[in-house]
Amino acid sequence: MTTATWNDAKMKTFENLESEVRSYSRGWPTVFEKSKGYKLWDTDGKEYIDFFAGAGTLNYGHNDDAMQEKLIEYIKNDGVIHSLDMATIPRKDFLERFTDVILKPRNLDYKIMFPGPTGTNTVESALKIARKITGRETVISFTNAFHGMTIGSLSVTGNSFKRHGAGVPLHHAVSMPFDNYVEDNDSIAYLDRFLEDSGSGVALPAAIILETVQGEGGINAARMEWLKKVEALCRRWDILLIVDDVQAGNGRTGTFFSFEPAGIKPDVVCLSKSIGGIGLPMAITLIKSEYDQWGPGEHNGTFRGNNMAFLAATEALKNWENDYFANAVQEKGAFLKSEINRLIDHYPELNGEARGRGLMQGIAVEKEGLAGEICAEAFERGLIVETSGPDDEVVKFLPPLIIDQEGLVKGLDILEDSIKHVLKK
Repeated sequence: MTTATWNDAKMKTFENLESEVRSYSRGWPTVFEKSKGYKLWDTDGKEYIDFFAGAGTLNYGHNDDAMQEKLIEYIKNDGVIHSLDMATIPRKDFLERFTDVILKPRNLDYKIMFPGPTGTNTVESALKIARKITGRETVISFTNAFHGMTIGSLSVTGNSFKRHGAGVPLHHAVSMPFDNYVEDNDSIAYLDRFLEDSGSGVALPAAIILETVQGEGGINAARMEWLKKVEALCRRWDILLIVDDVQAGNGRTGTFFSFEPAGIKPDVVCLSKSIGGIGLPMAITLIKSEYDQWGPGEHNGTFRGNNMAFLAATEALKNWENDYFANAVQEKGAFLKSEINRLIDHYPELNGEARGRGLMQGIAVEKEGLAGEICAEAFERGLIVETSGPDDEVVKFLPPLIIDQEGLVKGLDILEDSIKHVLKK
């Protein structure tokens, strides 16, 4: 039996027994067995460079040694695994370390809320607290936004395919143009006019929610001046500003929070994915102290007490005790950007456009289906990389932040070989 035939046989279990909703196993049809750092191996021993990082969940790489040891020791000592929101030592340690390492040095006054352990749940909690505080119903989001798959999060998501999956009308949300959605168009002035005009049909909202870099929407990075104007508009109209930092946060853009370079202070911040350190489910919602007006249990969830994730998350915070880690991410991001621009210049057939910042970047290509073909060929050659954007038109780079120069170069070499191969077809 050939390797290809053996692989096909292994994949039959997933094809025959798992729901048709599965996604990534279709694009990367192999059975993965092992992972470490920025690499994965399948059951045939084939090695893959990871430019996906669990869709941004593995910023600190696969199976970090120190996090592993913490988890193993905790389990061996019969540490509390599940505890809802009861007080535990891992919960206490995370709260204290996150406050001391992340919030205080940035002069941020947030209460830390643990919703359910997913990105969509932190978004749901943010929408609920904004509506509770203001007494208003509408939330403004932006074109190409993606905020999650539950009903509230879908209502502020732009992707029509995802929205249609709700099966019901999605109310109490208005979509406005993201930065540079229309070239040479001042989207802030447009939004401000809607709020001023009593005939616009747009009620004064409870909140504005945004991603500073739109991940699933196509790696669209907002300019810092645009973010500042959004915050100023929120202050003018007494609207809460929610930043969804689920994918762009946790150092992905080179600072812990993606909004730091803009100098803004959102009222609510949503974090998930890499906040759990080693890939364990975890989410937090950061709420300015004056807005922390929940009643006990008003928003809850059975798995808001993931002690294993707290342990790994606390260990991950060691990366942020000084500027070394952040500076390294920024240097790698600059290298990635230069290589993206080189590829775009060297292969004009791509009609490529560089997008993103930090280690959250991509190449948008014009030809329909081309990005998907490049990613499929890259997989065959040993690189895990996915597409994003409303038409899957962007080759999206999300390598683990711990990746070294050798890994970046090797991955980009595979990508270039894949581009050459696809363009010759």
